[in-house]
Amino acid sequence: MKKVLYFAIPVVIIIVVLLFIFLKKPDESQIFVKPIKGTFKVIVTTSGELQAKNSIDIQGPSNARNLGIWQMKITQLIPEGTIVKTGDFVAELDKSEIMNKIKEIELSIQKYQSQILQSQLDSTLNLSSARDEMENLKFSLEEKKLLKEQSIYEPPAIQRQVEIDYERTKRAYDQAIANYSTKVKKAVATLQIVGTDLSKEEQRMMQLLSALKEFTITAPADGMVIYAREWNGRSKVVGSTISAWEPVVAKLPDLTSMESITYVNEVDIQKIKLGQSVQISLDAIPGKKFSGEVIKVANIGEQRSGSESKVFEVKIKINEVDSTLLPAMTTSNEILVATQEDALFIPLECLHFENGKYYIYKRSNGEVVKQQVLIGLMNENEVIIEQGLTKDEEVMISFPHKDKNYKTIELTSVQDKTN
Repeated sequence: MKKVLYFAIPVVIIIVVLLFIFLKKPDESQIFVKPIKGTFKVIVTTSGELQAKNSIDIQGPSNARNLGIWQMKITQLIPEGTIVKTGDFVAELDKSEIMNKIKEIELSIQKYQSQILQSQLDSTLNLSSARDEMENLKFSLEEKKLLKEQSIYEPPAIQRQVEIDYERTKRAYDQAIANYSTKVKKAVATLQIVGTDLSKEEQRMMQLLSALKEFTITAPADGMVIYAREWNGRSKVVGSTISAWEPVVAKLPDLTSMESITYVNEVDIQKIKLGQSVQISLDAIPGKKFSGEVIKVANIGEQRSGSESKVFEVKIKINEVDSTLLPAMTTSNEILVATQEDALFIPLECLHFENGKYYIYKRSNGEVVKQQVLIGLMNENEVIIEQGLTKDEEVMISFPHKDKNYKTIELTSVQDKTN
């Protein structure tokens, strides 16, 4: 008999439990919650990255574009985060292109120097020959002058012939003087042209030598070195290039004034306004919080890698100064976009939308009814109920039974306050 009871009692218990499960009212298996009465906040949460509001640029050659150098590769770079003093080594750029230009200029300078020497020699020979010719013509003119003076005793025909010879010699002498003057001017002009070209090349050589020194980059001030960013947001490293238009290699940030750069999607950007308060936390230091304020909201969206929709840049100023705040650290930003005091709100799971209206399922007088409601502000988890619910009523948080017809209660007057 005891053995029979031993096996019969558990069977009876199981049967009773099954009967309780299958015979109980369906609504009793649902989960109900009471609405919350208090301060309701709408928060947009985004991830961002710290950067200094102000910084000093560490740049490569400033006049590379004027020298025809458009891209420069980084061959050496000190580790990011290094504390440097003014004049300390920061980076080295590839010098092969500028060295080739210097060699070209050296050859050009040698060519112009040779041209100047050649022009000087040619001018010396030409002018020497012209002077000899003038001396010979001068002697010939004196001889013709003596013959002219002696011909006064000769017949008129002889006198005329002597006079013609004198005039011809005098004209040749005058032409030789004029030609000599022209040759001198020509020699001077030739030397000036070559000399000007030589000066240009020498000036260009000085610019190249000055720029060559700037290929070894040093710190312009004391601070912590933070690498500059590429167009795709990645930090510059050894092998990266800098352009003549944007020669920044790294930065020395002012760590006393930090801000978080974040990007908000086009759905939430309409909620973001200047001056909104922000709570900021660091992914690297859980539990540490900072306060902030929205100081800039971009007017134009952009397509960033990893995002399917357009996003808008938002800058958040951090109010506190803290040694743990370092550039490039990842932040979590909670932007407070709206607040309502003394609000009545429920979880979003309780809210249902049908035929352009919002409904909840609440317990009223011992039964569950389908109640139309007027909603207010909504955040990621909860929604304010403006009409259709009191703080003492309970709301169904689970989905209602499909096979049961619930009594529907419509609002008699509804003022649309939805956002």
